Amino acid sequence: MKKSTAKHIGRILLGSNLVFAGISHLTFARKDFRAQVPDWVPLPVDDTVIYSGLAEIALGTSLILANEQQQQTVGRVAAAFFAAVFPGNISQYVNRRSAFGLDTDRKRFVRLFFQPVLIAWALKSTDNQ
Repeated sequence: MKKSTAKHIGRILLGSNLVFAGISHLTFARKDFRAQVPDWVPLPVDDTVIYSGLAEIALGTSLILANEQQQQTVGRVAAAFFAAVFPGNISQYVNRRSAFGLDTDRKRFVRLFFQPVLIAWALKSTDNQ
């Protein structure tokens, strides 16, 4: 498989996953996402979940539809978003909040290592090289 084809597939998959996650923020998984909102966030928990869901839908759609010139910028914004929501994963671990099947400290801890994968995925699937 050509590198450009693999990057294209990776970008579309990441975008599709973001759109799905965003929709789930607004619908069937809202309660689970509430478990990830750190206590220090100055907005109501449900508002935070809704806003982050809308951001994920926008980012996912942008990843899917971005032309070649826009892809790197959109990928960097997606990577920054993944970094920005990482404190939620830490909060879920530290506060021992079960959600998404992460019902043990070990599972919540292992989940922390997936966020850098998402950041790398966003950057690698959208770089211009």
